Amino acid sequence: MKSGDVIQFSWKALSGYPTRTLLMILAMAIGVASVILLTALGEGARRFVTDEFTSLGTYLLIVLPGRSETTGGPPPLLGETPRDLTLEDALSLTRSSSIRRMAPITVGSAPVSWKHRDREVSVLGSTAELFEIRHLSMAQGRFIPTGDPSRGLAVCVMGYKLKKELFGNQSALGEWVRIGDRRFRVIGVLAKKGQSLGLDMGDVVVVPVASAQALFNTSALFRILLQANGREAIPKAKKAVLATIRERHEGEDDVTVITQDALLSTFDRILVAMTLSVAGIAAISLSVAGILIMNVMLIAVSQRTTEIGLLKAIGARGSHILALFLAESAILSLIGAGFGVILAFLGNWGLAHAFPRFPITAPIWALVAAVSVALLTGLVFGVLPARRAARLDPVQALSRR
Repeated sequence: MKSGDVIQFSWKALSGYPTRTLLMILAMAIGVASVILLTALGEGARRFVTDEFTSLGTYLLIVLPGRSETTGGPPPLLGETPRDLTLEDALSLTRSSSIRRMAPITVGSAPVSWKHRDREVSVLGSTAELFEIRHLSMAQGRFIPTGDPSRGLAVCVMGYKLKKELFGNQSALGEWVRIGDRRFRVIGVLAKKGQSLGLDMGDVVVVPVASAQALFNTSALFRILLQANGREAIPKAKKAVLATIRERHEGEDDVTVITQDALLSTFDRILVAMTLSVAGIAAISLSVAGILIMNVMLIAVSQRTTEIGLLKAIGARGSHILALFLAESAILSLIGAGFGVILAFLGNWGLAHAFPRFPITAPIWALVAAVSVALLTGLVFGVLPARRAARLDPVQALSRR
């Protein structure tokens, strides 16, 4: 029996029972679409987190006050901070040749008002280096000027949302606004950047770090952002930071240095594991589809005993019958997988339009794996009914026994 004859005979057998065939195809399509969609969501989550961290900058180190360690006492179990990070600490870090840029950060909340309009927003105190470290861009004007960080200039840069709510379509450049109890001249407006790790850069006002410290009456820094000279310089920069702070803080290792690469690798491992887990859960639906195919094919064997007996009577061997039933399972699986891929792409398209900021793309390996598993499932679960059909005695089959 030729391969073309096997495929043609199997196709005619499937088309003879359209309702049964459609149900099996639908079950397989749902299983394949589930695997691809859930894998795409997991991969999208990984890319989203990676993009969020990349938007902070490249070759980034974040210096936080306090040690990321546990203590043996009662809760809280986190190590305490012997002293705050200061602007002098931040400036001392620039002596390392492995560090390209440094931006001290002070964060607080204060009302920003212009004429009769008033908004409570986050106030970000930093230096001109923040512009390059955070990959910011300007819609109008310029960023905080370079100069001595300890000088508190009365200038500010607004986020695009804040500018629109306070000034509308009127230009904000050169206008004086009140932030808390101090007045600042607007010298620039940030371009639209969106949210980054919970901070909406469109709804902030950036002032010089010394001005922010005076505004909030503090000398402590919230954190220090550093940019290394390259990926290979990150470990050296981290060691330099720890050594410098230890020297300045009387031998105390009382800061935590987080590298961007470490954060990304940690999240990447977590999200890859999550993607594989949800894909495995979705693959269970393929097993359900395979069991459905097996059960329906077993029923088909009992319904087609006369047909099987006739084939054997005219010379078909057991291997030919086995091939016919396995071909039916394979055709069902492939057609179902094809419809499943179409359903998955439609689902991806709908999700991409509903959540445009979330990168939903099914990886190629997920498509190949889903179709391969669907075909394998159909063949594995088709073996039992195929073997039962192949073992039927032709005389008993013709007599419907």
